[in-house]
Amino acid sequence: MSDETYSLIVTIVRKGWGSTVLEASVSAGARGGTVLLGRGAGVNEREKIFGVSIEPEKEILLTVVRADRADAILAEIERAAGLEEVGHGIAFVVPVDKLVGVAHFMRLLQNGNDAGE
Repeated sequence: MSDETYSLIVTIVRKGWGSTVLEASVSAGARGGTVLLGRGAGVNEREKIFGVSIEPEKEILLTVVRADRADAILAEIERAAGLEEVGHGIAFVVPVDKLVGVAHFMRLLQNGNDAGE
C-alpha cells in the first residue's frame, strides 16, 4: 500500500458514452478506468412501451485517481459528457481508504514516476 491518498470517480452515463468519459478522464490526467454495463432509470427516463417499463442500458465507469487530481478530472468528465444537462448522467467521487492489487501502479509510485491513477 502507498501513503498517497486516492479517490474513486464513479460516472454513470447512457450506453455509448463510456468511451467519451474515459477519453476525458485520461486527457485530464487519469491513467485509465474500468467500464461496466448496467441498467437503470432516473426520474427523467421513465419510459413505457405497451405498459411495460423500459430500463435504459448504462455504462458505469470506475476511475481511481490521486485525490489531488480528482476535482480536475471530474470537471473534465462533466464537460465532455454534458452532465450539466438533465438526463445525461451522474458522476461522484468517493474516498479510497485502501488500494491493493494494482502492482504496476504501485511500482510506478515506488520508482517516483507520476501516476494519475
